[in-house]
Amino acid sequence: MPTAEKAGTIEELRKRLDGATAAVLTEYRGLTVHQISELRKQLKVAGAEYRVVKNRLARVAIEGSPLAPLRPHLTGPIGVVVARRDPAAVAKTLQGFAKTNPALQIRVGVVDGHLLDSQGLKAVADLPSREALRSQLVGLIQGPLTQLVGLLQAPQRELAFILAERGKQAPAESAQEASSTESDEHGRGPQGSADDKGDRG
Repeated sequence: MPTAEKAGTIEELRKRLDGATAAVLTEYRGLTVHQISELRKQLKVAGAEYRVVKNRLARVAIEGSPLAPLRPHLTGPIGVVVARRDPAAVAKTLQGFAKTNPALQIRVGVVDGHLLDSQGLKAVADLPSREALRSQLVGLIQGPLTQLVGLLQAPQRELAFILAERGKQAPAESAQEASSTESDEHGRGPQGSADDKGDRG
């Protein structure tokens, strides 16, 4: 049974993790104090925090939560990235920092309840930001306003899928519209000529 001090630490960590949009486990072995401080600064700008945790206490804190899939991976010197806003922005920040500071090892993460390995997190980093996706959706989606609002509230990966599918449909829709316009013009042509003759008569 954990001591009162450990129970307090677990409860504090549980509160910090509650409501997170994503969490990523990193190994910080080899990073200097200055580098970790710089990483914290960059993540704060992206809407996330970096926290070095005790693995045993962290396992207890996330038990039964959407972050529970991380439990088996809490081994060794671990720093947890807790995202509060856009997971893609946080993943981009981590990938960028790891390029210039290779000592940072990105292990696994949970995004929208799904466990992702390092390659999966890299794919998230390659996604457009949520704001960029919203801008594209405004230009691409011409459905009812309620449909647009629903799409804007969809998870990041669903928005990317919607855009991809919309891009596939666009050429077919354009061709259909062009064919429809051409048919209308042909249909109006003879009638227009007959009306003109009637006017002249």
